[in-house]
Amino acid sequence: MEETDKTLLRRYRINLVTQLDPLILYDVLLEKGIFTQDMIEKIMRPGSRRDQARLLLLDLETRGSRAFPLFLECLQETGQHTLLNLLRNGAPDVQTQPVRSTQAARPVVHPLLVSSGTSLPVDVGADRKYDDLVSPGHRSDLTPTPSSEKEDIVAGTQSKSPKDFPCYKMDSSPCGLCLIINNTDFEPQSNLSRRNGSNVDCDKMERRFRALNFIVKVKANLRQRQIKHELSTLSKTDHSQYDCCVVIMLSHGTEVSHNRFPGAVYGVDGENVPVQHITNYLNGQHCPSLLGKPKLFFIQACGGDERDTGSEASPDEFEPSVRGAGDQTDAIPTSSSSDSLSMSDEPDARVTLPTPGDILVSYSTFPGYVSWRDTQSGSWYVETLDRVLKDNADACDLGTILMIVNHEVSQNSAKGLYKQIPGSFNFLRKHLYFQTQGKRQTSP
Repeated sequence: MEETDKTLLRRYRINLVTQLDPLILYDVLLEKGIFTQDMIEKIMRPGSRRDQARLLLLDLETRGSRAFPLFLECLQETGQHTLLNLLRNGAPDVQTQPVRSTQAARPVVHPLLVSSGTSLPVDVGADRKYDDLVSPGHRSDLTPTPSSEKEDIVAGTQSKSPKDFPCYKMDSSPCGLCLIINNTDFEPQSNLSRRNGSNVDCDKMERRFRALNFIVKVKANLRQRQIKHELSTLSKTDHSQYDCCVVIMLSHGTEVSHNRFPGAVYGVDGENVPVQHITNYLNGQHCPSLLGKPKLFFIQACGGDERDTGSEASPDEFEPSVRGAGDQTDAIPTSSSSDSLSMSDEPDARVTLPTPGDILVSYSTFPGYVSWRDTQSGSWYVETLDRVLKDNADACDLGTILMIVNHEVSQNSAKGLYKQIPGSFNFLRKHLYFQTQGKRQTSP
């Protein structure tokens, strides 16, 4: 690095260490070749944000003559404009390159093609199907809100306009690995019933994620120890050549005390694995090759044993779909109610909740409630997720897809009485668009 550039970094060292957000820089630093994966892991070891920022700046000075202008590009692409302007004004002869998107430009999203069986509010015209559910970053009539121009006080950055928000790189082929654990036949001592219809769910998810260009591995009827072994094996796999990782759990579930992600899934031996432990296998500490890449978890299991009878709504809100008499739940009775979960764990969750970057956990049902499964056609959640991915993955990001799934599942009723609503814990930092066959055929 040129001495003039080093001098600038040292002159504004206090500002950079105080305001720099290294976490959102790691992806672009790797992409531009400023640091290697091993160097990024070394920078992350100190733990605190300031220590990471300090080590990053020291190492940056050793990375050659192009490191400084490329670092400015990284600041620009991650929205850290306060620091960018500080360094650029100190070196007016340094020009940054235009922002380079890591993915092809996304088309303007037009009204989505949703399956004909979906009920819509009566005041929504046929020409606006799900238009209001489309991610605001992809609406052609969007204008930035005043809040999008406010400075981020904590990180010293400016919020991005939704239209400029980045997307995860999802163009590797294969895109990533997908592990499906399908527990249907439980051992007698577990006192857990057979999950009829789960094989239908498993087949749908296997076909769908193969179509999305994932390498899919299916494991059936695993004990708790075997579930942990499969997750450990996945965490030790080198994901460097992939862009994403997916874990799908199909099993009985229950409510457990937690400080991160609620719920647990059962092995066929009747012993459970908490969802927060499942996610830990793939976080940045335990699986460095997935650092900065999206880790997606889809959980088809009950969050407890409460049955939601719903709340009275206007007839105009939806047209309910009454499911068949063969609906079953994946619930296991627990010693605590959902009230104890939402009250006793709430202070602990607020105090200790971390920010596990690039993780999304999608649940088939709200914590504490049962999840419904048809013995012939599979679970409401997986059946809907499969259909919505098939119809909308070409145009919609994952957040929008899951919102549509929530809406469609909420229209169902078990035995004309019981309701269900999926939900997710979303710690993704960017939009996520799956690969589809159409996109792969049109890519250069």
